[in-house]
Amino acid sequence: MDIREVQRSSPPFVPYIRNSEYAIRRPWDYPERRLLDYLLIYIQEGICQITVDRRVYRFEAGQFCLVQPGSLVVLEGLTDTITPYAHLDVFYNPERERSFATRPGQLDLSAYQELMQPDLEQVYGVHIPVRLTVGNPKKFSETIIRLTELWQQHNPLMQLKAHLLASELMIAVLEAYDRENSFSMRSAKDPFGWIVSYFSVHLNEPLSIQDMAGRANLSPSRFSALFKQRYGVSPHQYLLEMRITHSRELLQSSLLTQEEIASYCGFANIHHFSKTFKKRTGFSPGQWRDQGRG
Repeated sequence: MDIREVQRSSPPFVPYIRNSEYAIRRPWDYPERRLLDYLLIYIQEGICQITVDRRVYRFEAGQFCLVQPGSLVVLEGLTDTITPYAHLDVFYNPERERSFATRPGQLDLSAYQELMQPDLEQVYGVHIPVRLTVGNPKKFSETIIRLTELWQQHNPLMQLKAHLLASELMIAVLEAYDRENSFSMRSAKDPFGWIVSYFSVHLNEPLSIQDMAGRANLSPSRFSALFKQRYGVSPHQYLLEMRITHSRELLQSSLLTQEEIASYCGFANIHHFSKTFKKRTGFSPGQWRDQGRG
């Protein structure tokens, strides 16, 4: 099966922040709108009223809110508030650069359905409420604040770090609500159902066949054989293709150096990256970047 077909059937878990701010405001309100992406809010100080799909929620200091894509939302600060927040995609969409945080009053998104993120229950079968309860709220709140600080630096490397923190936050949310072990049950039925998301999250780390086989509860030889039977390539080649795909995107959409991209995409060094990239694409990384900007 072609790698792109696999990614379409099971969207990779690759959190991507669209906007994040450490919002300090006097009483405020934003009219109803419908979301294309996820909105994660930490009420650090004050009282907010957030209406999601016509249901009203009251949030106080120390609480967390997650509004999922497709929802109708009205945001109100009933007092002076401090609310660090992030608009983000959770799943990879090749058109994500075209997507946007919708404006107050924007309700009809029929022209942008290809940009609509799937919700978490749709992909993972796990229901996540609007009012979040997480295992370690202190760490969760500190991570949101740190994410916001990094994002506001408008530095490509700091923003990449913020994306990684977004992954940590969303994993913490999923872990908090996987009470019926639905991920484990799906793994038992499909030992490879987790593979695309797992590779995406750990793209910059060394991954061994032994580790992956253990996660699938298979022997290394059985894992490799079944993997190739399903995807048509070895686990190593599959992971390498994902690394090259992501490096192509970063070369054209970021100001990161080639060394930084090599490290972020899991290559041992710039020489390994350059050699592998040219072998796979026919271009050097520099040529690919120049071509994309020409």
